[in-house]
Amino acid sequence: MEPVAILLATVAALLSVIATYLAIRAEDLLVAVVFSAVQSTTYALLYYVFMAPDIALVYVPVSVGLLPAVTVLLVKKTERYER
Repeated sequence: MEPVAILLATVAALLSVIATYLAIRAEDLLVAVVFSAVQSTTYALLYYVFMAPDIALVYVPVSVGLLPAVTVLLVKKTERYER
């Protein structure tokens, strides 16, 4: 693996951990959905860096597109802010 790929994977992994932490700590559920989408995007980048582009191509529409859309619809039916 090239040094650039290792650096990119390290940065993506760190960003995914930060986005996951921020999604857990967010009291606004829509902000948590955005952080979850960021975390999913970094996972897709990791899949691509680790030479699994077919998985990344499936993971992006589902985890970055479909899952946040359904979650936003569910949040819309309930309260936006967590108590």
